[in-house]
Amino acid sequence: MDLLLPHVGLIFWTLLAFLIVFFLLKKFAWKAILNGLNEREANINDAIATAEKVKMEMAQMKSENEALLATAREERAQMLKEAKEIKDRMINDARDEAKVQAAKIIADAQASIQNQKMAAMIDIKNQVGKMVIEVSEKILRKELSNKPEQETYIRQLTDEIKLN
Repeated sequence: MDLLLPHVGLIFWTLLAFLIVFFLLKKFAWKAILNGLNEREANINDAIATAEKVKMEMAQMKSENEALLATAREERAQMLKEAKEIKDRMINDARDEAKVQAAKIIADAQASIQNQKMAAMIDIKNQVGKMVIEVSEKILRKELSNKPEQETYIRQLTDEIKLN
């Protein structure tokens, strides 16, 4: 049992060694350790404050980004709307111009048809006139060959002129 119980001399020297180490630590190391702990605590508090500040800035930037995205979406919608309006206007302008061109082409075609019709009518009248002249000439030659008939025909024509 002697092994379990310490002797008085051992207790004394252990206590003396502890007090010397305690006094040396208090005199030389304790301030440095406390200063180091205080500096570490200050650094941790600064880091936490900086993290909070960064977190708030990130939240603000996030809200600004969302506002910018909303603005960009509105601008995109406006640009798409304007592009659609321009497209519709261009289509309508092209359609109107095509209608004007078609009407002009139709009018030109009708005028050309009318001119060709008139030319054909004039040609037919000229041909009919030539035929009438040829037929009349043949009739007159036949009639002029017979002298008594010619005189009778002339008297008849003069009587008709007087009556009209």
